[in-house]
Amino acid sequence: MTSKELKLGPVSLRATDGLILFSLAFFSLLALVFAGRVENWWWLILKNVVVGVVYVRVIHLSKKVQHRFWSFFLRLAPVVLAYAYLFGAVDKLQLIIHGEWLDDYVLDMEQYMFGLQPTLWLEQFVSKPLTEWMMFSYVIYVPMYPVLCGIIYFLRGDLAMEDYFFTLGFTNILCDIGFILFPVAGPIPHIGQLYTVPLDGYIWTYLGELMRSQLHYVGGTIPSPHCAAATIMWIMAWRYHRTSFWILSPIVISLYVSTFYGRYHYVTDAVVGVAVAFLALRIAPMLMRAWDKLASPRTV
Repeated sequence: MTSKELKLGPVSLRATDGLILFSLAFFSLLALVFAGRVENWWWLILKNVVVGVVYVRVIHLSKKVQHRFWSFFLRLAPVVLAYAYLFGAVDKLQLIIHGEWLDDYVLDMEQYMFGLQPTLWLEQFVSKPLTEWMMFSYVIYVPMYPVLCGIIYFLRGDLAMEDYFFTLGFTNILCDIGFILFPVAGPIPHIGQLYTVPLDGYIWTYLGELMRSQLHYVGGTIPSPHCAAATIMWIMAWRYHRTSFWILSPIVISLYVSTFYGRYHYVTDAVVGVAVAFLALRIAPMLMRAWDKLASPRTV
């Protein structure tokens, strides 16, 4: 964990802030370099600049808040919204290297490994109760993100929260870069016509399909951000609040399966997502120590 802030004029930046601003700058640079392959590249860069300016302004104002809850909220909201924005910002950058979706490579590999297509094979097990549980596991990830953060902050303090934020954010950024390095459209866009059994359920299924239609885009598939981020949350719960770890255990395990049961991802995406999470857990502490060294001469 890092306790140091880099002071740039009136603004003090933590490691998480540096990660977010660097990512905005990096994606803007990609849009500029590959302008010929990025639809409305100038608009993406403009949005990134505006988000960066607003983000810096909000974190600067949050330093002045003394009330503990509002201090937490004003730290949580911009960070979570920035990570969500970065997930959407990478959408138009996915095909800048390959120029096409690479789903067939994934399908061929899974066919070779399993002798079948796992997401199609799972159709024989589809039922309303199972679909509802799987969709619950998939959707509950969204509120689990801030709720666990709140538990960590109010029980273990600010430094623990920053550890959670930075590691989770770094994992998300690795996933975003993965979308560019190996762009995969996903099961529904690529082989959706092959599914014959609908995923019927109740309220959580409705929410899961709403998330698919309103928050997702074609791509954003490998590594699975759901599996990667959920793994980080699970491990952070073990590190800072064991009760939460045990409560989350059946949900996170089910979430892994829900990503390909619900046809959001291929099995490969889930496996790579978990692997990326463990990679992030190894690298994140080194990055935070590097941030400490950078901030040391001008520590707050």
